[in-house]
Amino acid sequence: MSLKKKDRIEQLENFMKEQPQDPFFVYALALEYVDDDDAKAESYFIQTYQNFPSYLPLYYHAAMFYDKLGQVDKARVFFLKGIELAKSTDAGFALKELENAYQNFEFLHS
Repeated sequence: MSLKKKDRIEQLENFMKEQPQDPFFVYALALEYVDDDDAKAESYFIQTYQNFPSYLPLYYHAAMFYDKLGQVDKARVFFLKGIELAKSTDAGFALKELENAYQNFEFLHS
């Protein structure tokens, strides 16, 4: 892990402590660990989901993360929950992005 990445993680952890009600910092930590530490990435994705289930950006990246790990059922759940949330919040761009990614995902896993 690079020094810059460690610095970003440290900053995000500090921001998360200062602003515990902001889902972005927990979610951003998950993204920081996606390529380096699957356990930590998953922990932060789960924490984001449990504490901020209406945080729409979570769903695409969590689904892609679980797909990368070969956990197809978990990936599918995050795709479908994200699509449902995007529809219910009238988030058109996010809905299209999730639907397209889910369609590709299903094509690859059918």
